[in-house]
Amino acid sequence: MEERVKEAVMASFVGDALALGVHWIYNVRVIDRKYGRVEELLAPELASFHKGKAKGEFTHYGDQMMVLLKSVAQNGGFDAEGFMAAWVGLMKGGTCYLDKASQATLENLGAGAAFDEAGSESTDLAGAARIAPLLLGNHISAGELAQLAATETALTHANMAVTDAAAYFACVARLVLDGCGPVEALSLALDEAGGGAELREGVTMGLQSRETPTREAIAEFGQMCEIEASLPSTVHLIARHEKSLKEALIENVMAGGDSAARGMLAGLILGARHGLDAVPEAWVTGMVQHQQVLALMDRV
Repeated sequence: MEERVKEAVMASFVGDALALGVHWIYNVRVIDRKYGRVEELLAPELASFHKGKAKGEFTHYGDQMMVLLKSVAQNGGFDAEGFMAAWVGLMKGGTCYLDKASQATLENLGAGAAFDEAGSESTDLAGAARIAPLLLGNHISAGELAQLAATETALTHANMAVTDAAAYFACVARLVLDGCGPVEALSLALDEAGGGAELREGVTMGLQSRETPTREAIAEFGQMCEIEASLPSTVHLIARHEKSLKEALIENVMAGGDSAARGMLAGLILGARHGLDAVPEAWVTGMVQHQQVLALMDRV
């Protein structure tokens, strides 16, 4: 079980790293013309958001997940105050893109908000996408893990739709690790994790799109960061590509838009099911921080 948890966490990082090269490219024909089918890690040449990043590095989402992993390793589990201190250091360090949710959280902290009351009202799924390290060394129930994920996410994304999504995907991951198939877990977690009507509607839409080609489905839902689009898109990826982590991550990238957030969650869930043998070794070893991720996971 513990080895598979580690592989799921690593697969979440892979989902981000594979997306880096074309992250936030919304015109999929541009991706087609430049790269054809993206089947390897790429440097971000098409957009300025991740300027200075190299092939195999993470987007700013993956960077935040790395901060969470370091915090979990250093503290022997999740420590909200410690994580936020490290998160602020990352965001003020000038090494990664500062999105609107991060800007708002920093502004709230600067205005005197407590570390656990400064989260933005952003509806971006990205806030829920970094949860994978919370599974390490954690043998709590699916429901308890869901609550932990919601608490962690709310530190920067306090919007209930995003915290509900974090709780939901954490629950899905636990159910898959416990032996459920991904599609079964996507349905069961709706009751296990709780959540409002918006979550249930998004999950249902994603499941119902299972037979639709991924690029078409995500274009219909919307390629953007907001949860109304990214939640059903992510559920679609997991459901349609239930048997292939590799295809899920490739098709995710080829669909354009906010592929990093979708890829991190699809990587987590399908990595929990299939492990790292399901993706090319070069995707894993080609990540710049691959060895550091391994070392940190071994400390938990």
